[in-house]
Amino acid sequence: MSATILPGTTVPAQHVNLKLGPGLLQQPDAGEAGPSIISTRAGTLNHSFNGSKWWVESNSRRYVPAPQESVIGVIVQKVGDGFRVDIGSAHSASLDGLAFEGATKRNKPNIKIGCLVYARVSLAHKDMEPELECFDAQTRKAEGFGEVRGGFLVRCSLRMCRDLLDSKHFLLPLLGARFPLEAAVGINGRVWVNAKEQKHIITISRCIEAVDPDGGGLDEAGVKALLGSLDI
Repeated sequence: MSATILPGTTVPAQHVNLKLGPGLLQQPDAGEAGPSIISTRAGTLNHSFNGSKWWVESNSRRYVPAPQESVIGVIVQKVGDGFRVDIGSAHSASLDGLAFEGATKRNKPNIKIGCLVYARVSLAHKDMEPELECFDAQTRKAEGFGEVRGGFLVRCSLRMCRDLLDSKHFLLPLLGARFPLEAAVGINGRVWVNAKEQKHIITISRCIEAVDPDGGGLDEAGVKALLGSLDI
């Protein structure tokens, strides 16, 4: 379901395991009616197939952190036993040195300023700085989270990242059928890509920028034509 809504609109989101994404806020109990959920921004209301996840899609360049979302951040400062990470939001996020698989006080990851990390938002509140973790909340295993080395960081719209996270989106499978690649998609408008050859990394980057709704907006046929014009 997709519907255009404005700030202050009441959203009929109900589920036993309800998770609210960007653009939605749960209000306190209002008597017998119980808590209500309202929109905090204008955009398109979306929800998952089973109705457990709801969010508002808007044409925003500024990322607003939400719990359990995967992001790609840049280490900008080392603070005590942890790090400050730029995730593209209004405030930097904090990443504890123990928030990695297998990390202990004697065995902490040695991550330098400027390095990239693929992390999960563990805490997001309007009155507090976001907190990150580099392991899965259920298994406590890395599950792909942690420092990412090599490759190239592509910046794109938030909508493009959500599209790439959709298993039905054509772009990454189309490119993967032509050459081996690695990709980590952050919901914060950043995509890390890697391949064995430099020209393939450049091709992936150009295709993401070309498909981005805020860029070229190419469809599958357009990407195939673009690939045909490149020396890959």
